[in-house]
Parts: sequence; C-alpha cells; structure tokens
Amino acid sequence: MDTFLKGRKVTKVIVYVLLIASAILLLVPFYWMAQSSLKLDRDVFTIPVRWWPKNPVWENYVNIWTRIPLLTFLRNTAWLTIVVTFLQLLTSNFAAYAFSKLRFRGRNMMFLLYVGSIAVPWQAYMVPQFVMFRAMGLVNTHMAIIILQAFTAFGVFLTKQFYDSIPNELIEAARIDGMSEYQIWRRIMLPLSKPVLATLTIFTFVATWNDFMGPRLYLTSQNLWTVQIGMRMFIGQYASEFGLIMAIATVSIIPILVVFLALQKFFVQGIATSGLKG
Repeated sequence: MDTFLKGRKVTKVIVYVLLIASAILLLVPFYWMAQSSLKLDRDVFTIPVRWWPKNPVWENYVNIWTRIPLLTFLRNTAWLTIVVTFLQLLTSNFAAYAFSKLRFRGRNMMFLLYVGSIAVPWQAYMVPQFVMFRAMGLVNTHMAIIILQAFTAFGVFLTKQFYDSIPNELIEAARIDGMSEYQIWRRIMLPLSKPVLATLTIFTFVATWNDFMGPRLYLTSQNLWTVQIGMRMFIGQYASEFGLIMAIATVSIIPILVVFLALQKFFVQGIATSGLKG
C-alpha cells in the first residue's frame, strides 16, 4: 500500500511539473511581446535575447495613441464585443432552453441541421452574405458585424449540453406550480447557468475582439474600424518600429486578459459540465 501511495505521489508531482512547464512555454511569447514593447526598435531582435530592457522605453505607450486613432479603434471594438457577447448569450440561452426542455415536432431534426452548420466554413457563404447585406444597406455599419455574430450554433450547442444535465423533474415541478416557460428560464435555468455563461462569454469575447475578416470586409470608414484593422494599418505604415508594434499588441490583449481572469473560476466548471448529460 505504501509503495502504491508513493507511486501516486510521484505521478502527481510529474504531472504538475509537466503542467507548469507547459504553462511557462505558453506564456513565454506573451512575456517576450510585453518586454519588447519597452525596447528601442534596434533592441527587439538582439541575439542573445535580453529578457528585460536595460532602459525601459515607456514612451512607446505614449506614442501609440498619437500615431493612429487607437482610442477610437478600441472604443469601436469594445462596443461591438459587448453587444455581440450580450446578444449571443441571450439568443443561445433561449434557443438552448427550447431545444433541451420543450417538446415540439421536428425538434431533433432542427437542432441537428442547426448544429450541422458549424461544419460549413464562413468562406463558403461569405460572398452571398456580403451581397445580401449590401442590398440591405448594412455595409460600412457596425450593425453588419453585430448581425453577423449575434447568433452562433456553437453557443446553442454548448448551452444545450449544459441544460441537458439539469433534471427534467425540476422543470415539470415548476410547470405544475404554474410558472410560465419564461419564468422557468429566468428563475431556475439562468441562475444555474453561471458556469456555461462564463464559458460562452469568454469564447465570444475573444472571438469578437480578435475578429479581423468580418470588420475588414464590411467596414470601410476609418472611424468605424476595430483595433485589429488599426493594428494592420499601423504595421503597414510603421513596419520597422517594432517597439511600438509590440506596445499596441500588448494593449490590445489587456481586455481579453481581464475578462478571462474575472471568469476563470467558472470556466473549467463550464467546460466539464457542458459535456455531461445527467
């Protein structure tokens, strides 16, 4: 027994060491980017690598706001990301509740077709979608991006898997007590959905914040651009100013980091429970 327990402890130590090593390897590129943002352009790619600048150039974080309208780009990106994330949470939850807890003809086939759309790449219908949006007068508006990303089959699938784990007896008892479907969703399902809501929030926030193709295709006016297009414009104009490029990249990932850290305690729980069916 003692040998068995010692073996388990050794295995656990090895696993933790491997996980820590993997985490460090994943974080190294981000650290290199952050510390490179405090260097002069000639010092960014020096060999051997200097892992912390001898004289940090904090002016890089001042200059990036004057070279391009970065504040406008960040404001546009934040607006789109918040609206899209809210709408995805709302639509995914309502649809998932219907597919999971309501009974209607063709439910399973409809869900299968809807989820099957995940397998169709956006590039396959990008052109006809653009033609349709142009006919509706939505090109060069933020509304095009909002409509484009407000509904996702992935969000419905993820949320439905979580709802399937909630006992149907709980829903039936609420119906017997006279609660409407909306009241059941708001008072029972929604409070229990914090893990999956946090998970979907992170996925949606990151995908929308980092989206380049959608805004690049639909937004032509510079005052409507997002931070990803702004970064591409900056790189085109100041391709050799590596310190400034790294500073913009560092600023652009701060909101993502804040959202993830705020919701991380629900993230793993949401991933685990969304794959279970009770």
